[in-house]
Amino acid sequence: MMEDEALYIISVASRLLAMHPQTLRKYERAGFVAPSRTKGNLRLYSPEDIQRLRQIKYLVDDVGVTSLAGVEMALQVSAALRQLLYRAESRSDQERFRQEVEQTCRELLALLGSPEPSRRDSPARGRAGENEAR
Repeated sequence: MMEDEALYIISVASRLLAMHPQTLRKYERAGFVAPSRTKGNLRLYSPEDIQRLRQIKYLVDDVGVTSLAGVEMALQVSAALRQLLYRAESRSDQERFRQEVEQTCRELLALLGSPEPSRRDSPARGRAGENEAR
């Protein structure tokens, strides 16, 4: 974090986010954010903390994620996708990137408890099979 970067105490962060301070403390206890502390132990929220808390608020209020475990999973998937996009933007080696995409997809499927697709489960084949069942 840069020294001249804005920092927000919990009351200001709470107003910026329209969240109760206790909610911010709950998300800190859950490990979703880790605000820095002053010598007097006041929480200092960075712009990245605020952005992450906005995402959590969106997940809870707009998407309807109701559990901390659900929020954690969504944050993990988001982080993996951001990292994948970063890698896509910085790679010129297509084969290596394809392998990285494949590995990230396998990790996300495992995180979601989903089995890996087989060749028979290709999207085109799946749609045809769905139509035949109807």
